[in-house]
Amino acid sequence: MPSRVLSPIRVAPGGRYFETHDRQPFLFIGPNDAVTWPGLAPLFSRRDPEAVDAYLQSLADSGVTILRLMLEYAHREHRYFERPAGQFSPRMVRMWDDLFARCEAHGLRILLAPWDNFWMARRWHKHPYNQANGGPAAAPGSFFTDEAVIQATERRLRFVAERWGGSGVLAAWDLFNEIHPYWGGAPAQQSAVIARLSDSIRQAETAAWGFSRPQTVSVFGPNPDPEYEELVLRHPSLDFATTHIYEGAIDYPHDTVAPALTMARWVRHALERVAPGRPFTDTEHGPIHLFNDHRRFHPEEFDDEYERHLMWAHLASGGCGSGMRWPARHPHILTAGMKRALASLSSFARRVDWRTFTPQDATADLKVEARGVLTFGCRDRRQALLWLLRGARRGNPAGVLNPGEPLTNVGVTLAGLEPGAYCVEFWDTARGVPAGCCGVQAPPEKPLRFVTPLLEKDIAILIRPDLPDD
Repeated sequence: MPSRVLSPIRVAPGGRYFETHDRQPFLFIGPNDAVTWPGLAPLFSRRDPEAVDAYLQSLADSGVTILRLMLEYAHREHRYFERPAGQFSPRMVRMWDDLFARCEAHGLRILLAPWDNFWMARRWHKHPYNQANGGPAAAPGSFFTDEAVIQATERRLRFVAERWGGSGVLAAWDLFNEIHPYWGGAPAQQSAVIARLSDSIRQAETAAWGFSRPQTVSVFGPNPDPEYEELVLRHPSLDFATTHIYEGAIDYPHDTVAPALTMARWVRHALERVAPGRPFTDTEHGPIHLFNDHRRFHPEEFDDEYERHLMWAHLASGGCGSGMRWPARHPHILTAGMKRALASLSSFARRVDWRTFTPQDATADLKVEARGVLTFGCRDRRQALLWLLRGARRGNPAGVLNPGEPLTNVGVTLAGLEPGAYCVEFWDTARGVPAGCCGVQAPPEKPLRFVTPLLEKDIAILIRPDLPDD
């Protein structure tokens, strides 16, 4: 494997995206994964490390920058990080040693959560932290109320920080995946424990490595109750905010357009409420109700378009990346079409100056001179990111877009930019290639206006200052 050293990440100066410590912009582009899912499972006991290398390389080739992983996966036995509680599994530690090394070689990072809360809750009778199995917790409701369990969590986090915290592969922490009253305590009590865990891990990282990395806490659903909204979006100890956007058309999609509108609405909802100077990203989405409760998933053609639309709606609405798909397929792995969509978004993203971009919702400032085109967008005074999407035909049984007659020369106006010369770049999101560009002038106190090329299904648009070397 080739060797490289990944610079750690931090919140960028603009406060809405990330950068590496060597000042390169960084977005969360990638899916959720798990140590028992097909791509990574062969690394356990080193059954087939070459297959894992090939898998990771395929992700890197698709523009993926980060994977979201749980430290253990409690769906079956033998993947607990501690067993018994307080004793770190040598085979799991070796697997993580190998995974960190391989991610470093392939230029991939990890957003790490210490617990697989979904399966831990459902298989609590088997979990090593259960007192019945010699652990510290009398019940799942002990995680924020019992001092022994809190200390055990601190010990787990500090072990990870001290063993792997020097690597830029460990991008950020999700200190508690899908926080909920089920795990004990009222939100205020949970908030105090999160502050304690945050401080403990920062101390461990700083003592060992001289820096600490960004932290968040996730929650199921895009619209938490007020007390959880305060904890998740504005907790003073945390660095960025995330929700899991499982709701409505995203949970159970009947077409590929309504999910995009749903994603955009909830990204804007979060950004209106997040603490200043704090990025927001969705870290779980997908057709979870369809998959978990109905044991179904859509054909690849549908699912690929659904996912591509969710990615672009997330990015164009101000989310700091693609949003992170929970595969919700059998097997749990991204399709080739989803990888192509990630590659397209990643290639487009390299054109944007994320470090200083401080966007607000641009949909009220954005007008399209054509019917049947949905608009998504964010902007600051010097830069804008837009996405235009054709609507779906009513009654289409497959739910796949039917573009009808292609649109050409669609006029678009955007208000709110500073006067001056701008470069407008068009991007074919389906093919992942540029679709032309033009130079335009934003007059004083008037909207900037330009005309799109062919618009068959959707098109992404970057508006940025027209610099001399463009």
